[in-house]
Amino acid sequence: MFRGLALALIFLLTPHTGVVQVASVLRITVIVVDSTGRATPVPRHALLISENPASAPPRRILTSLEGAAEIRLAPGNYTVESDRPVALDGKAYQWTMVVDVMGGRDAVLELTGENADVGPITDAANSTAAAPDADPSSLLATWKDSVVAIWTATAHGSGLLIDAQGLVLADQNVIGTAASVEVQLSASVKVAGVVVASDAVRGIAIVRINPSLAASAKTQPLACETTAGPVVVVGDDITAIEAPLDRLRGSRSGSIDVILPNVIDSSLRASVGGSGAPVFGPAGQFIGLTTLVPERDGERSDRTRIVRVGRLCEVVGSAAEKITATPPPSAAQLPVESLRPFPPVPAGAAPQSGAGRPTPYQLATSDFDVEFITPVQVRASQAAQATGVRQFGFGNWSRYVEEVPPVLLIRVTPRFVESFWARVARGAVMTQGVSLPPLKRPKSNFERMRAMCGDAEVVPVHPFTLEHRLTDKDTIVEGLYAFDPEALTPTCKTVTLQVFSEKEPRNGDTLVVDAKVIQQIWQDFAPHRVTPGLAAGPAGSSSRPAQTATAARGR
Repeated sequence: MFRGLALALIFLLTPHTGVVQVASVLRITVIVVDSTGRATPVPRHALLISENPASAPPRRILTSLEGAAEIRLAPGNYTVESDRPVALDGKAYQWTMVVDVMGGRDAVLELTGENADVGPITDAANSTAAAPDADPSSLLATWKDSVVAIWTATAHGSGLLIDAQGLVLADQNVIGTAASVEVQLSASVKVAGVVVASDAVRGIAIVRINPSLAASAKTQPLACETTAGPVVVVGDDITAIEAPLDRLRGSRSGSIDVILPNVIDSSLRASVGGSGAPVFGPAGQFIGLTTLVPERDGERSDRTRIVRVGRLCEVVGSAAEKITATPPPSAAQLPVESLRPFPPVPAGAAPQSGAGRPTPYQLATSDFDVEFITPVQVRASQAAQATGVRQFGFGNWSRYVEEVPPVLLIRVTPRFVESFWARVARGAVMTQGVSLPPLKRPKSNFERMRAMCGDAEVVPVHPFTLEHRLTDKDTIVEGLYAFDPEALTPTCKTVTLQVFSEKEPRNGDTLVVDAKVIQQIWQDFAPHRVTPGLAAGPAGSSSRPAQTATAARGR
């Protein structure tokens, strides 16, 4: 018996070539710090993974949009190296790192500027590696300051700043019939833009901002003198630089499916609110602008169409006279959302009513119902939605509200009434023994709104509208205005709203907001006012003045 145990112990302690090794996961992140001190993930960066000593060709992986990648490896020693350099702020970064992978234990490798080989871009471009300007991450770093966000009352999109006159190319499907838009140049700078051309056939619109703002940003010239345009072929990898609704800048990659004289069809899928983004070819050359593909039977819904550079030049050329004759808009900065997100709401902090529905602060005029909605209520609405309770619907701006921006939302909804003749008709039918519900219709659609803090008008962060189609001919139009929470506070002597309808666009209904409602709203935003190391001030205090039409705008 003891002899058998000894033999078994010897067998277990003796190495065997047939033992199966447990694979582990190597998790890699690639993040560098830009010139502003902000940590910037490096998307779609190609890395080569080689075993030491080399027994097979290296494996190639790409980082995600968040600059992360992972690969399953057998235990051993590996070399992780860049396939080609990454360009950022005039420098080229590349990595060569050795890492040990242990059986049954995940390994983590962080590639940063501190452990990178850093050199001038010119040196990297003269090396045997591919030029860094062809890498999607370098394209994002190079052209992010040329890409802007476009806000209209009903939609959001991207745009491209093309010259020092302040001209911005955008998707006409985003602009629609708008004559003016908001152009967001960065997280803290947003200005007015005027639409100088809108070409529905070509799918392109031209927006102009004040030239003084364009002078400080990087522009992407169209190079219209080159009639043939950049050379690309089917199958080429392409990259779009977007300013979508849920983040300020980002890149999307895909490949070319079909090349036509004026447009390119591709596998690119635009982010929500990202249409109108510039697209670059495999060598970093600018090839066109993304536009929404019309929904048609049998057409892929995930396909993004690219308007080619030649077509863009046609739009700019045909609008040259109008561009010259149109005065530039003001360079004054408009309000933007706070850079700090609204913190999570503690359980039980949200006001509730009935079956868990958060209670908005409700008021009314003769023609409209008015609701004040804070992030506390949005969060409570999301929690109730998860339990199956139907909550607020925000139509075309649902994604914006879902992100819980730190703003005060004021929603203005038309009131429904039954007209005199509808009541007469329903009464006539009832005499025949048929009972019908009241035939109500909206009294009038929403046109616009003004908010006053005392005698000063407050400029909204966004003046949105919600459109709901009732029938082929009838549409309900609501207002959804976003305000900085520091604009309408207890420090205002009075808070007044003027709501204008389509029927009476010059004579608005005036509504004085109860001071108790303003106090409740102020309390809802208390978590956002508290920052680490600072206590919230007393009711009525504010860390900065409210943004009004007569005060300096922007942050």
